[in-house]
Amino acid sequence: MSGLSSAEAPAGVLRAGFQAAVDDYAIAGAFGLGGKVFLVGDAGGNVYAFDGSTGKQVWCEAGVHPGGVMDMAVSKDGQRLASVGQDGRLALWQIAAGRLGPCIDVADAWVEHVAWAPDGKHVAVASGRKAVVYAETGERVWSSAAQPSTVSALRWATDIELAIACYGRVTFCDVLKAQETQRLEWQGSLVSLALSPDSDIVACGSQDNSVHFWRRTTGQDAMMSGYPLKPSVLAFSADGVLLATGGSATITVWSFAGGGPEGTQPGALELHAAPIAALTFAHHSRRLASGGRDSGVVVWELERDGSGRAIGTALARGAVERVYFRADDRALVAIDGEGGVTGWRVR
Repeated sequence: MSGLSSAEAPAGVLRAGFQAAVDDYAIAGAFGLGGKVFLVGDAGGNVYAFDGSTGKQVWCEAGVHPGGVMDMAVSKDGQRLASVGQDGRLALWQIAAGRLGPCIDVADAWVEHVAWAPDGKHVAVASGRKAVVYAETGERVWSSAAQPSTVSALRWATDIELAIACYGRVTFCDVLKAQETQRLEWQGSLVSLALSPDSDIVACGSQDNSVHFWRRTTGQDAMMSGYPLKPSVLAFSADGVLLATGGSATITVWSFAGGGPEGTQPGALELHAAPIAALTFAHHSRRLASGGRDSGVVVWELERDGSGRAIGTALARGAVERVYFRADDRALVAIDGEGGVTGWRVR
């Protein structure tokens, strides 16, 4: 990372917090219990809970997903964890008790994605070419038809409407009525999916090194091309004005203000020395956190037009997998390929 070495302390708005570790490559994480704990799943199939302030291990369940954890999600109330893995199962947890609840056999193959509905009443998973929705208690509620290809991403648009991305399209389904509500089509392999906070703008990174987006209310669509790599990470700001995208060592930020981003010049945030692997916006501002394959973590202050400046820098132990702001935006955690779980206080 330009100007940084592994010996340097965090700088700018980032202050040293905690260092913790898991036994294998850290795959997914999430804050729970209002930030009191930080949860991690690793490639060894283990699930951990660490104290959100000190990094001290609170509990660990080893070998929950033989073959490895693939994704995790925490319900909006912070009380429940859902994890999925190579074993084809969905595991539901009570976080405070560290208690593993129902373990559901979803498929013979791996389950790659999991997402809680905003109201916490349903949890969606994706395995192969299908998406399946379960009630919070574990009962199966709905299953999609087979999609044209492997499901690449899931996002909830509302408490009952689920977005499913795959090759050539994003499909919205009402899971209670068991019916498709909208289909957005484009001839390409979609590898990532982000929804604006009002769920009107749908953005997808594509295998052909472009970002495609649609406006659901008008059906209008557009494409932003020219990325050196496929944009596998996307993030909307909390106000829905900005869309940050990976696809290289530079973060490209598109502004939807004033009728954009068509015909506008995006912001370009340059500091990482290797491709961007993780992007997440703060919950209450236009601060953006990025993590790179260079082990670097940067906090950026962005303007409405997508321009910005770095206001905090730090280094994780290894190549960053994901980054997470705590709900109050006063803490940031990165997980990495060396099994590192690194927390910083945010000034």
